[in-house]
Amino acid sequence: MKWNISYEMFISLRYLKAKRKQAFISVISFISISGVAIGVMALIVVLGVMTGFSDDLRNKILGAKSHLVISQHGAGITNYREIVKEVESIEGVVSATPSIYSQTMLTSASNALGVVLKGIDLDSAPKVTNLASIIVEGKLTDLKDKSTSGLPGILLGKELAMILGVFCNDEIKAISPFGTMTPGGMVPRSKRFEVVGIFDSGMYEYDSSLAYISLDNAQHFLNKSDAATGIEVKVKEIYKIKQLSKRIKEKLGISYRVRDWMEMHKNLYAALKLEKMAMFIILTLMIIVAAFNIVGTLIMVVNDKNKDIAILKSMGARSFSIMKIFILEGLIIGLTGTAIGIAGGFLLAVIQNTYHIVALPPDVYYISHLFIKITPRDLILVIVSAISISLLATIYPSWQASKLDPAEILRYE
Repeated sequence: MKWNISYEMFISLRYLKAKRKQAFISVISFISISGVAIGVMALIVVLGVMTGFSDDLRNKILGAKSHLVISQHGAGITNYREIVKEVESIEGVVSATPSIYSQTMLTSASNALGVVLKGIDLDSAPKVTNLASIIVEGKLTDLKDKSTSGLPGILLGKELAMILGVFCNDEIKAISPFGTMTPGGMVPRSKRFEVVGIFDSGMYEYDSSLAYISLDNAQHFLNKSDAATGIEVKVKEIYKIKQLSKRIKEKLGISYRVRDWMEMHKNLYAALKLEKMAMFIILTLMIIVAAFNIVGTLIMVVNDKNKDIAILKSMGARSFSIMKIFILEGLIIGLTGTAIGIAGGFLLAVIQNTYHIVALPPDVYYISHLFIKITPRDLILVIVSAISISLLATIYPSWQASKLDPAEILRYE
């Protein structure tokens, strides 16, 4: 089978295969390819690490939190059952559940700590959050059933249980700042609970400051009668949540506030996005540095091939064709380096994701090891950037080659 290629491509490939006396040019070409390959590989791996970290962090956040929270300005939601049904009727919503949040003091025999106490509806909450999947001791239904001591159950985060020094079946006391008014003044409301389970979300902020009880117990303890402080919602498309939030707000009216997971954690995600952009710019500079090797290689080839260029022009080759020869040579170097870099990046990602070579201390970071996730968007961005830089690097040497005067060169040959 014969390959029909242009003479410009044929000459470009021949120039890349340097003769023995031109081995130095061949070494420089190899260095140029290696530089582009290392830059592309580093860029793919770092972007993959940032994407993997962001996705893992999002999964941990949404494991304990809902996609969207509805609250009412300045008051609890007394008609939460009707609101839940109304929200669930909106297209794009999977499920909704009422909840109660309140700041509470938890005390044990050895310590005391202010935490966020959350009351959840045990029938609908598992349809909205993945709380049941992160419980490491006990189970979610234990909050509904009476404990062995007859006390209502409470579910604590792993770090919170360690701080309080309690285990499953231990008793703790909850003290609410919303007390009962007596002739002697405000008396804080307090209630004893039995620890029926411990959860581990993988995020220290949640595991050290969050406790769950049933919605009924929360309403009774916090004296909220039959009300909820918020409606938590799970949606089908988490990245289309802005449009869905707008539709929900329009349906419920201006007295309700709708916040999605991106808004509730926007500072964290903005920081991650900025860091990813900064790393992309920094590592792109590595490819630009490698591109200077391409410029140097082509300039050396042009100087070495002056006679060939003069002969080609004397035979009728146009200046554009001469320019095309060296542009193709530079592009071949850039494409080869990009392909090797992509292959190396994917290989490193597979090795790291399989064997977890780079481990992280879980008590410092949200994750125990680096996870590299290479998305099509990041891959296309890297390929386009690397090839564009390589192409730009070929313009000056190619233009210089096209401007050579054959008569001037051949006069002294």
